[in-house]
Amino acid sequence: MKRLALVAVIAIAAFSTSACITVIDADNDDTAWHGNNAQPFDTARSECRDRVDSSNSAAFKDCMAEKGWTRS
Repeated sequence: MKRLALVAVIAIAAFSTSACITVIDADNDDTAWHGNNAQPFDTARSECRDRVDSSNSAAFKDCMAEKGWTRS
């Protein structure tokens, strides 16, 4: 019985940790962007996603900067 409880605790811990990593590593972390006199964020993000290849994060950051948004 102790062995089963230990396996259950390890499984729950592994599941909980993997969920946290997924949230932390999420690509669309909008809280890191800061803008001063910038275009509305959702509009800027949509336009940049449409204009820039999604695999080029530097080009996306440059596009967002043109619209008044910087990433910290």
